[in-house]
Amino acid sequence: MMTDDGDTADGRGRHLAKKDAKRDRLKDALRENLKRRKSQTRGRGDIAPAPSHGEGAAPHGGSGKKPGE
Repeated sequence: MMTDDGDTADGRGRHLAKKDAKRDRLKDALRENLKRRKSQTRGRGDIAPAPSHGEGAAPHGGSGKKPGE
C-alpha cells in the first residue's frame, strides 16, 4: 500500500525546509543591509560636500596663478 509520504521519504521535505530557512535569512540580511545603507545616506546628507573644481579649488600647480599669467 502506498502512502502520501513521498516528499519526506526521499528528503525533499527537509530540502524545502532548508531552502525556506535560507530564503528567510537572506531576506532578513537584505532588509538589514537596506536599513544600514539608508542610515548612511541620511548621515551623509548632514555633511556639506567639499568643493570640487569650482572657484574655491586651488589649481594643480598650487601657485595660485592661472595658466598663462
